[in-house]
Amino acid sequence: MTLLEVKDLRKYYAIRRGLLQRRVGEVRAVDGVSFQIARGETLSLVGESGCGKTTVSRCIMRALDATSGEIRFAPGDAPPVDLVTLPRSRLRSVRRHMQMIFQDPHASLNPRMTVGDIIAEPLLVNNVGTAADRRDRVLQLLELVKLPRAAYSRFPHAFSGGQRQRVGIARALALDPKLIVADEPVSALDVSVQAQIVNLLLELQDRLGLSYLFVAHDLSVVKHMSDRVAVMYVGRIVEVAPTRRLFSKPRHPYTEALLSAVPKPDPRLRSERIVLQGEVADPADPPPGCAFHPRCPYAVDRCRVEVPELIETGDGHMARCHRVQELTLSGVG
Repeated sequence: MTLLEVKDLRKYYAIRRGLLQRRVGEVRAVDGVSFQIARGETLSLVGESGCGKTTVSRCIMRALDATSGEIRFAPGDAPPVDLVTLPRSRLRSVRRHMQMIFQDPHASLNPRMTVGDIIAEPLLVNNVGTAADRRDRVLQLLELVKLPRAAYSRFPHAFSGGQRQRVGIARALALDPKLIVADEPVSALDVSVQAQIVNLLLELQDRLGLSYLFVAHDLSVVKHMSDRVAVMYVGRIVEVAPTRRLFSKPRHPYTEALLSAVPKPDPRLRSERIVLQGEVADPADPPPGCAFHPRCPYAVDRCRVEVPELIETGDGHMARCHRVQELTLSGVG
């Protein structure tokens, strides 16, 4: 059953210049993104910095207002609501069912509040229970994320980065949400701690039936975490597939280049890294045709003039490439 459905999502920023601040163009940060997340599923959004991953996640949370499109969210048995057009007066009741884990555990926690107050804040804002009820719920959440009860009265500065991220996870779980939007939740942590947080997220998903939108750029983490992966380039999804299939048989040249950079422990499996030439296309002035064609080693004349559609190739695998049926690309075993 579908929990979240995003249709043709767009987020444009106006470019204004001159004394009268006339609109002279626009930055297409997100340009026609569509995907679905089922209940209990993890979908990862991957791509280079600036491709629009975080903008998508913030539009879903209504931290940013989308320019157009639909974001249909169905946390219960009631018909889905469109978060793009939902009045702000109804946002709080819907946000109980969708929460966010932020990238930087140092910046996302108020240093002047105790851990107990930080985790209890969503309960307080939504008028859940009495003070005693909220304290019991916070202690329960601390145990759930494997932090000691003594953490309740301590301040964030007393904890390591990994422990702070556990506090952020506990805060996100306070209202028992259905969807967690995790925006690079492990990228600011030491490598040894990253595995602990990823394993915790997977354990919580099994235990609580959570769905994740997992925004990341580390494909090693994505492979371990995801059921499906969507690859973004300059505001658009260029490939989406089940994780194992995408890693073993990519169908878009950009995905092939990303996978070539994934470290492989077995020297016999290592292949030559694909280094893309040129710079990422400017979302304020994208090239004609396929936005990836200036960097694509397989580009043909058609790629330079015609925008490709997202083509179904079978088994839930889709790619935005004119040559998707011709190319045989290298993946990761």
